[in-house]
Amino acid sequence: MSENSFEKTNFGWQLGQSQQRFLEWWELKTTQIEPPNLKPPSWFDSPIWWAIAKVAFWVILALLAVWASWQIWQQLRLYIHFFKNKNQQTDVSAKQTIKDLSVAEWFLRSQELQQQGKYRQACRCLYMAVLQRLNDAGIAVNQASRTDGEYLQLIEQLPQPAPYETVIAIHEQLYFGNAEASPSTFEQCQQAYQQIKE
Repeated sequence: MSENSFEKTNFGWQLGQSQQRFLEWWELKTTQIEPPNLKPPSWFDSPIWWAIAKVAFWVILALLAVWASWQIWQQLRLYIHFFKNKNQQTDVSAKQTIKDLSVAEWFLRSQELQQQGKYRQACRCLYMAVLQRLNDAGIAVNQASRTDGEYLQLIEQLPQPAPYETVIAIHEQLYFGNAEASPSTFEQCQQAYQQIKE
């Protein structure tokens, strides 16, 4: 092999040399730079500054505590309001059993509650009047454990079960489906009750 057959240089080797020189230059320059003076400014050491910082810290902490307390109170108020309304909606008449009042007394209560704008309780009284009517007729003797579904099965044998089904369905929606009671809801319930009476 002759001397001329060897490569004296190539692009890859030159690129590697250039990188090596740049890295050496960078290292030299960065070691020559002195880090800046990181000492805090003199006013930072002032006792007044620390007093202001402490006061600001405690004020912010107190504001956060007040805000958190307010948020908790708002949630508790909603919770208390919900259960308070739930308890108010369970009227004394709703707690009485079927045997406590007659059909006529339940109907009169429903009319009084309707006039007061308590449509949920008024519908409940009509429902109780219907159950009392079924009890009096011997179709569905009062049992505290009986469900609306069981009443629906018992009234299937009646010649006109539709009005009974309407009253029971409204009761289920208002007390188990959390539907809103309105004048039209009461009107629908009362019309079904009137059909039962006839």
